[in-house]
Amino acid sequence: MGVEIERKFLVQGEGWKQGQGQYLNQGYLSRDPARTVRVRIAGESAWLTIKGASVGASRAEFEYPIPLGDAQALLKLADGPCVEKIRYIVPHAGMNWEVDEFLGANVGLVVAEIELQNESQTFESPPWLGSEVTEDPRYFNSQLAAHPFTHW
Repeated sequence: MGVEIERKFLVQGEGWKQGQGQYLNQGYLSRDPARTVRVRIAGESAWLTIKGASVGASRAEFEYPIPLGDAQALLKLADGPCVEKIRYIVPHAGMNWEVDEFLGANVGLVVAEIELQNESQTFESPPWLGSEVTEDPRYFNSQLAAHPFTHW
């Protein structure tokens, strides 16, 4: 079983923005907190991802590449609108941060995530890192599909 250990933070300012980001479009076939099923398209690549319930910063994760045509068809079955964002990979102190700049109904929201080897792993916070939102369900992408940031 795959396990994702990820912490999530709000982002302050523009100091994180560097390089070219990648546009991601994703939809949810299931947004049940016990088991989310996501379809994601990035360029000409696509994935199906199943995630279990979050316990702290950890949860089960299974991700599989799928044909682009299948992903496009599955997105039409999504439970709610798709989540659109531009993802930037931002290196800091030997680790890579994924910074997502949300678009569409979630425009204005910028979130940074870091994947860890274990929940007690330490890391150096970049100067643009804001409040931690790891355990705030409003910031789960599956929830942003149904309850967009611009409607809060």
